[in-house]
Amino acid sequence: MNDDLRHLSLWWDTLPDDLRRPLGGPLPGDLTADVAIVGAGYTGLWTAYYLARLDPSLRIVVLEAEEAGFGASGRNGGWASALFPAGLSALARKSSRDAAIRMTREMFATVDEIGRVAQLEGWQVDWSKGGTVVAARTPLQMATARDEIDNLRSWGFGAEDYALLDKAEAERRLGATDVLGGTYTPHCAAVHPARLVRSLARAVVHSGVTVHEHTRVLAIEPGVVRTEHGNVRSEIIVRGTEGYTRTLSGHTRTLAPVYSLMLATEPLPATAWAGIGLAQRETFSDGRHLVIYGQRTADDRLAFGGRGAPYHFGSRITAEQDQNPQVHAALWEVLTDLFPVVSHAAVTHTWGGPLGVPRDWWASCGLDRKTGLAWSGGYVGDGVGTSNLGGRTLADLITGRDSDITSLPWVNHRSKPWEPEPFRWMGTNVGLRVMTRADDTETRTGRRSRTAALFARKIGH
Repeated sequence: MNDDLRHLSLWWDTLPDDLRRPLGGPLPGDLTADVAIVGAGYTGLWTAYYLARLDPSLRIVVLEAEEAGFGASGRNGGWASALFPAGLSALARKSSRDAAIRMTREMFATVDEIGRVAQLEGWQVDWSKGGTVVAARTPLQMATARDEIDNLRSWGFGAEDYALLDKAEAERRLGATDVLGGTYTPHCAAVHPARLVRSLARAVVHSGVTVHEHTRVLAIEPGVVRTEHGNVRSEIIVRGTEGYTRTLSGHTRTLAPVYSLMLATEPLPATAWAGIGLAQRETFSDGRHLVIYGQRTADDRLAFGGRGAPYHFGSRITAEQDQNPQVHAALWEVLTDLFPVVSHAAVTHTWGGPLGVPRDWWASCGLDRKTGLAWSGGYVGDGVGTSNLGGRTLADLITGRDSDITSLPWVNHRSKPWEPEPFRWMGTNVGLRVMTRADDTETRTGRRSRTAALFARKIGH
């Protein structure tokens, strides 16, 4: 592995040496496979993992432009969560009430499935299923939290899945400023994401799957993957490229690459953690519209991130966009507002990267039997968990296995393409401004933003 990739994230910088070993060189030329998988992130690797176990005779080839885990899989916030971007009501409208509930419960089970596999395989991924606490820090956020829990109760979810926290209960878990209460779900684990993806990649190789890193795919067509080093012919081709999907010919408008940025502090002393809390390494957020997310790492850092970086015209992706001093400074301001005790701590890492956003905010996976083309993605930043479900689902679809997960409402869902430029640029950045201004307006007036509510409905929430 190229040590220059340490800069990609805290997670890459803290990988142990045994997970830095190369997995496979570039594609040596044309070849034939039974299943070709484009992308060696969570989606592609979980698909290969489960396929190899369902049918060890399959010739499976994974193609990766950089190194396994280079994209969002090695840079995210480390939430193995049960979050799905489309809400229950949206799922029910497209399928049924029972199907929406079943989808949610399958997401719960997916968190445990990742933990099960990590334990079975002996992976050291800093796994801690401490759940997620979302703090309410204004009266309006508290009212929203109550409404959210009431809505979940109407779907049949009890306190064992989603709980409303009063001030004392919330502060016991999360010692942030101005906490009035919040919500808690046990269905999330903090994890070291780069350890997870590199351990998964190594397990896939050990199971007989061929991984070719440093092999950039140019186009996916029925029966053939065209790369810079040759063509791979295969009856089944899986696209697992998430935020980098726009680099494939014909997929400029499939998913919009939207940047999420993060920072990490130095390890904090026990005196700081006595005030911050997160004793079970709960992942945390609060009730604002513009998403923030954080975790207590296994070595006692705060890893903290959020949206806020602008969408770049033409779905542009460059290494320079991983760093945004203005956004990183804003994240630090939010973090020190939440936890003033960290204001004198050093920030040791700043990073970022693109995630994949479909036009209707629906993650999806599926297989077109006529063309042999399969896909999973559009996770909108919640891919650590959803990609595992996608990999299991694709493995079942490809092998023809009839299972409960192949009939979930996200299977074979087709999102409309994004608008061409400049409309795509205008729409995504308007949405960012709407959510930013909604937070300011709601804090100032104490009333819900109608514009934010309208925007949320348009994206499937």
